[in-house]
Amino acid sequence: MTTIESPRSAAALDITPVAGHIGAEVAGVDLRTELTAAAVEDLTAALHRYKVLFFRDQHIGHAEQIAFSRRFGAVTPSHPYDDDAPTEYPEILAVDSRLYEKRFGRKKFSYTNQWHTDVSPLINPPAASILRAEIAPAHGGDTQWTNLAAAYAGLPQALRTFLDGLRAEHRFGGRIPPWEADSDYARKTAASPLVTEHPVVRVHPVTGERVLFVNPGFTTRIIGLTPRQSDALLALLFDEIAQPAYTVRFRWTTGSIAFWDNRATAHLAPSDLDHLDVTRVLYRTTLEGDVPVGVDGVASTSVAGAKFTSA
Repeated sequence: MTTIESPRSAAALDITPVAGHIGAEVAGVDLRTELTAAAVEDLTAALHRYKVLFFRDQHIGHAEQIAFSRRFGAVTPSHPYDDDAPTEYPEILAVDSRLYEKRFGRKKFSYTNQWHTDVSPLINPPAASILRAEIAPAHGGDTQWTNLAAAYAGLPQALRTFLDGLRAEHRFGGRIPPWEADSDYARKTAASPLVTEHPVVRVHPVTGERVLFVNPGFTTRIIGLTPRQSDALLALLFDEIAQPAYTVRFRWTTGSIAFWDNRATAHLAPSDLDHLDVTRVLYRTTLEGDVPVGVDGVASTSVAGAKFTSA
């Protein structure tokens, strides 16, 4: 356990790593009250080090979640395609199993059950996401995260050098959209597609780490390769980011919160609830992100869709 104690803050902040490459639990903070500047600084440093932070027993509402989020950056609207946010809190995305059947035309507990980085098809994907559990099933429904910087570092040098110069297409809906063809989401995404060409390896703007910035939820092809070559390389990389050594798994309970660096992680929603008669409700906020930059210093390019900002 790491105890961070500062004369600028009234209480110690306990940060306990929970896995070898990613994740830490945070205690000694009450999110019903405003964070001190020292606590914000300490939590920001911990987020960049551990990639995802977990908080327990934080029984807060939408307003408190938004206020907490704003201490770390500009809070965006809930989602480029979301129109189900609580009307008085347009920053809140409802990850609500009761809404997904209407949206997607099938029973679901999350947008996708593949590894993904939140809204990576945007030209500026969110910098971070904060997810709060309102209703958690008695069993099942865990979320996993993986450290994309560790996944890159674990590759052979020759492969890292090859990947450093590549670009990949990220498309909302992926190769096979996870919704029915006549659903609300099908109509929304057809009217306003999101497609961006990102570096396969992005440089984290704060830590300087090289991050393997691909995910099976949204990355559709490697630019400049044949379809067969692209599929083979992506299969290898998707397998790499899913290696258990780079991951952490979180058990949700009511009042728990996960806060992750969306520039350096991918996460996996649960797939073990579809046969159960349960309800799962979480609420997400996201922080405005920057445009990814590759090892060569070249930024991502938008094919379709504009920046997603707080303004």
